[in-house]
Amino acid sequence: MNPLDTLIWLVNFPASHGYAMVFIAGFSILGLFAMSARGAAPGGALRAVREREGLLSPESRPRGGVLDTVRRVVFRTLAIVMLGCLVIGILSLTGMPVTRAYIYDNGRPTTATIDGDWVTFTTAEGVEYTLESNFFTPAVYPDRDAYLPSGAPVVVRYLPSHPQAFVIDSTQTPR
Repeated sequence: MNPLDTLIWLVNFPASHGYAMVFIAGFSILGLFAMSARGAAPGGALRAVREREGLLSPESRPRGGVLDTVRRVVFRTLAIVMLGCLVIGILSLTGMPVTRAYIYDNGRPTTATIDGDWVTFTTAEGVEYTLESNFFTPAVYPDRDAYLPSGAPVVVRYLPSHPQAFVIDSTQTPR
């Protein structure tokens, strides 16, 4: 398995679901960054009031804070991943082929049919896939605006190790 193919396959998910990724990342990123802040520990505000009023004994204070540090690192990592998904989603919505060119150049061609927003094709191994190519971020390359009639055969290029990463070859579509 090619590591670059795996990376393109992972990046292709937010690229092919750009509209949803912009909203999901846009609404979740602030919460993830807030959870990664130092003072965001559950009960932290109550603990501060108790310490200020002298109601906490010295032995009940948190000692290591290892769990809080792990939590902050996990939430910061998730926030950075969601920030990347937001950028990839915006680029895909504006027509930038983030992963399409690589899949087009390195993909294995096969014939497929289009039924609305769904593309059905069979790989060389004999496995049939029905995958979405939605209106907002269509999986078409190099001409993103090519007309693709429903039910007509088209050529699809997919990564052999990850067939879920595919593009419809617009140079070989029926005219």
